[in-house]
Amino acid sequence: MDAEATRELLEGVATGRTPVQAALEELQTKVMGDGHGFADLGYARVDTHRALRTGDPEVIYAAGKTPEQVTAIAARLHEAHPEHPVLVSRAEDAHRAALREAFGGLCVDDPIARMVSVGPPPRPQGGRVTVVCAGTSDLPVATEAAFTARVCGADVNQVTDVGVAGIHRLLAARDTLAAADCLVVVAGMDGALPSAVGGLVGVPIIAVPTSVGYGAAFGGLAALLTMLNSCAPGVTVVNIDNGFGAGLAAARIVRGRKENR
Repeated sequence: MDAEATRELLEGVATGRTPVQAALEELQTKVMGDGHGFADLGYARVDTHRALRTGDPEVIYAAGKTPEQVTAIAARLHEAHPEHPVLVSRAEDAHRAALREAFGGLCVDDPIARMVSVGPPPRPQGGRVTVVCAGTSDLPVATEAAFTARVCGADVNQVTDVGVAGIHRLLAARDTLAAADCLVVVAGMDGALPSAVGGLVGVPIIAVPTSVGYGAAFGGLAALLTMLNSCAPGVTVVNIDNGFGAGLAAARIVRGRKENR
């Protein structure tokens, strides 16, 4: 349950529509898990309280987990937050197959992003997030960012393969970039794209370095340092290959901008 669902439940108690005991059971089962705000599955303590605290439920990072563990955690989160899709990141083929078997038509699966949503993305509630990537090789990280932002309620657009090696491609997309409420800019190699974008538009930018590149790219470290040293103002940087973190941050930014308006 998120803040809105909890508010409706409390209003139901206040007006007499919802019995106190029924509301207590709803809170214990969903928001408070086993009574402490989490559900203890033995191998995982699933945070059932996070949506109420932050507006976004806990996300399952599938790497290092078995398909059975991922499926069980997803089931518990879906029980706690049926109004929210459950997001699974870094899901390999076996994880995605297990989730499709367990949840059937509820699953939205993107093999490029390596992500699964148990439950369809909501109708966009926030502003526009545009995800821009320098090259097609950056698509897995860019698609992870786009998938995440969409599941978190943002209206998402993608602009692909507009790296600085062919700057005219980026200039041709300037109007699209300027129309966004937040930009996620993904690049490997020299990591120069966020600086170029930041010099063109006055939109908040979240830069994502990727591990794409030859030896001196050092697995994305070169792109990371370039982005951290950007001379263009308004560029914020997340970790290497962290499309998920960028997508979630962007969704929160546009959600906050809409609420403020």
